[in-house]
Amino acid sequence: MDHGHMGHDMPGMDHGHKCNMNMLFTWDTTDLCIVFRSWHVSGTFSLIVALIGIILLTAGYEAVREASRRYEAHSNKALEGRRGGDDLRGRNAGGNAEQQAKLVKAALYAVQVFYSFFIMLLFMTYNGWIMLAVAVGAFVGYLLFANGSPTKSAACH
Repeated sequence: MDHGHMGHDMPGMDHGHKCNMNMLFTWDTTDLCIVFRSWHVSGTFSLIVALIGIILLTAGYEAVREASRRYEAHSNKALEGRRGGDDLRGRNAGGNAEQQAKLVKAALYAVQVFYSFFIMLLFMTYNGWIMLAVAVGAFVGYLLFANGSPTKSAACH
C-alpha cells in the first residue's frame, strides 16, 4: 500500500521542476539549474539557449575588462596632461579629476569582480557543457575585445 501523500497536497507547495546539484564532474543535464532555480534546463532547446547565453555572458566579461583597461589608459593620459600646469586652480581641478577617475576605476573593478564570481558560479555547476561554454565565451571575448593587451591570470578576480 502506498502511503505517499494520499491526496493531502499542501497549498503553496511547488511540485514543478527540481534542481539537480552535482559536486562531481558530469555531462548530465537532467534537472540542471544554472545559478538560479528559474534558469532551469528542461530539454535540448533550453540547453542550447543557456549555452549561447553563457558564451555571450562570458564574452561580455572580456568586453568589460577591455573597457576598464581603455578607461584607465585614457584617464591616466588625461591626468598626466593636467599635471603639467602649476597654477593652484589647475592643481585643484586635477585633484577633482583624479578623484573622479579613481571612483570610476573602482566601480569598473567592482563590476569585474562581481562578473568574475558569477562566471565562477557557472563553472561550479560541474557540468561539462557549461564549462565548455565558459571557455568558448572567454575565447570569443578575447578574440573580439582583447586588443592585444597583456592579460591577468585566469583567477576569479
